[in-house]
Amino acid sequence: MSSIAIFGSYVLSRRDDTQDVLRDHWVLIEGKKVAAITKDRPSAAEVHDRPGRFILPGLMNLHNHCFSEAVARSHTEDGNGRRNNQSIVYTVLLPLTKRGADLLSAEERLAVARLGILQLLKGGATTVMEPFRNTIPEMFDAAEEMGIRFYGAPYLFSTSDAKAGSDGVVRYAGDDGAVDLATWNVLYQRWNGCGEGRIGLAMSPHATDTCGPDLLRACAARARELGVPITTHLAQSRAEVETIGKRYDGRTPAEYLDWLGLLAPDLLAAHCIASSDSDLKLMAVRGAAVLNCPRVFARSGVTAAFGRFAEHGVRTVVGTDGYNMDLLGELNAASMISKLALQRAEVASAPDLIEAVTATAAALVKRPDLGTIAPGATADLTVIDMTHPHLQPLFDPRRALIALGNRANIDQVIVNGRLLIDAGRYVHGDEAAITTAGAAAIGKIWDLPEAQAAFNG
Repeated sequence: MSSIAIFGSYVLSRRDDTQDVLRDHWVLIEGKKVAAITKDRPSAAEVHDRPGRFILPGLMNLHNHCFSEAVARSHTEDGNGRRNNQSIVYTVLLPLTKRGADLLSAEERLAVARLGILQLLKGGATTVMEPFRNTIPEMFDAAEEMGIRFYGAPYLFSTSDAKAGSDGVVRYAGDDGAVDLATWNVLYQRWNGCGEGRIGLAMSPHATDTCGPDLLRACAARARELGVPITTHLAQSRAEVETIGKRYDGRTPAEYLDWLGLLAPDLLAAHCIASSDSDLKLMAVRGAAVLNCPRVFARSGVTAAFGRFAEHGVRTVVGTDGYNMDLLGELNAASMISKLALQRAEVASAPDLIEAVTATAAALVKRPDLGTIAPGATADLTVIDMTHPHLQPLFDPRRALIALGNRANIDQVIVNGRLLIDAGRYVHGDEAAITTAGAAAIGKIWDLPEAQAAFNG
């Protein structure tokens, strides 16, 4: 059995179910499990003795889009591509990923997927939940190959061809629900449990405005039959709120899902930025969770405050949404945006935000063996180099991590006891080749006339 010993000047452990930072301890991994946390140097086949490291449970990123946000990257900042200042979801992301998935070969789609997984790992994530169009199944191949823990969430749509016209109004077309559910079932049979158990599926009806009642009920029934999480986009724009209100007797998106029986502890709802206070109170009562991705909205001048959701009692975690897959940077944004929005310095504290991407996230996917460092826990670890000048002098490693840290401080990432990132580099592939191939594939989408029209519209 393989064994790895890692020295941590700081180790994030738990005592009485709360965080406890240990000083100068070793973490011993045997096989896929944490075997011990000890003051004394243990015997191991592989030893990493680097002072100044902060060993954390593997960080969990429960909302990300490797493919669609790659299409938008460096095009949609500064308001570019927005029609009437509306969301880019229906002007750029959905139409161009649909077209791009058809345009690119399987190998090119795999190249984009590899680039995304590389960015996730270098951003500190050991686990990702990744919604994507079901015409990009290569996401599963890349995740299995590169070693990340992966909850693939192939989209299901009642209307997969929603597009915003030149007037910014979204028009919905098609009825793909039955076909998409059949495709989801095929992918579940093919991939669930692969990669030594690292690969799983989540049920992912795309959003309240693109999924009708019949499809949403069918998705929930199938997910609960299999015991998999349900994730969707909820109240991610005011236009979505207006659309649902018109369709369903004045209901809000949260009330719509509650009416259908989806607002429950197994629902992981992304964004929720246009949710009312009463919506959030309802979500808290039902036990549903918010997947908060602050930076993707900050780029368009919209506040998505972790602190607002958490203060309503809603279980809240942090994801990157694919825009910038630096999970430490996203936690910093969650902290700063919350403090600005609520005008209180103590909200979205460093321990709370670390908890959000460790123990809380693990609880949401019903994995008590993740999100903690303890004997018998699965050996998913994120190791931070706290010796960088911008993190010194150092008093409190948690505050320093959230206020000052970023992906440049990621030293090691370990999943299932296997070292994937070491000294900040991916150790099982050529980073430059992965990056070049992925970027070239996305460039083919950028060259499309409809892409030029979308970006310049």
